[in-house]
Amino acid sequence: QVQLVESGGGLVQPGGSLRLSCAASGSIFSSYRMGWYRQAPGKERELVATMHSSGTTNYADSVKGRCTISRDNAKNTVYLQMNSLKPEDTAVYYCYYRNAGAGINYWGKGTLVTVSS
Repeated sequence: QVQLVESGGGLVQPGGSLRLSCAASGSIFSSYRMGWYRQAPGKERELVATMHSSGTTNYADSVKGRCTISRDNAKNTVYLQMNSLKPEDTAVYYCYYRNAGAGINYWGKGTLVTVSS
């Protein structure tokens, strides 16, 4: 079992920045993918950025160049630095962890990011 705790959401003006954090605890396996999805009002949940345990990253086209995913292995934490935020980035951001070996997905409770002037 893996527990995910998100933090860093809040209200930011367009063009501003936020850094989201997701701390994982529990049974962390050697092969996994971890990162962020988001769900805006009236829309389906979509991928934002993920990082494989190997270091390989994947970004949604809508955030490429504005967002950077990183990790701190000592803290079992993944970060999402978001810059040049737009109103359309407003969503609940969910931390995501996938046990690649077992094919099991885990989700955090979500943190709200609101981009508005």
